[in-house]
Amino acid sequence: MPVNTRQRRGTHGPGFRLYVVTDRHQTAGRPLAEVVAAAARGGVGAVQLREKDLSARELYDLGACLQEVLSPYRVPLLINDRLDVALALHAAGVHLAGHSLPTRTARSMLGPDKLLGVSTHSLDAAHQAAEEGADFVVFGPVFATPSKLAYGPPQGLSQLAAVVRDVSIPVLAIGGITPVNLPQVQQTGAHGVAMIRAVLAAPDPCAATQQLCRLLAE
Repeated sequence: MPVNTRQRRGTHGPGFRLYVVTDRHQTAGRPLAEVVAAAARGGVGAVQLREKDLSARELYDLGACLQEVLSPYRVPLLINDRLDVALALHAAGVHLAGHSLPTRTARSMLGPDKLLGVSTHSLDAAHQAAEEGADFVVFGPVFATPSKLAYGPPQGLSQLAAVVRDVSIPVLAIGGITPVNLPQVQQTGAHGVAMIRAVLAAPDPCAATQQLCRLLAE
């Protein structure tokens, strides 16, 4: 059974390199919990529950379900945006977007021991997140991808490399990343990657996760 751990905040950031972001509409009709469980078996490092169309109660119920399937593998669950739901679930942490509470405010409410990730789309935003108490940032989109069209054109590998070089906390890349272009992403020095379709939509999410973990370990 794979066991995933994380470093305490302030040492080396999150101990995971593969971060799966949920979208229950991308699972080819399979229950989200089933796909997430398969990813956990495959060795995923952490999961972010990101289902923006759900009510607080629905998100809480789904989060509790995912915690149950992730618990045997000790995979942390972070909740996107909803600090209230994260606290109610005693989740491992929260992931903030641009419209979320300020990073500094979220950190003060979470305390020092919960994970705090922030989605960023510029070097300035990544710097600000680091200064205000984030454990890690997710930066992108690196490549073109339908799920990130609202965030503008792809940032590209050179901008990712600049963020990795200049920001003091771990940077995870997101956006159009596949096993084919993952080696290019790794060459930038990125700490890891965040994935949606590459895992959730895969015919075998467990095998897809295992392949990504192998590539990230190289």
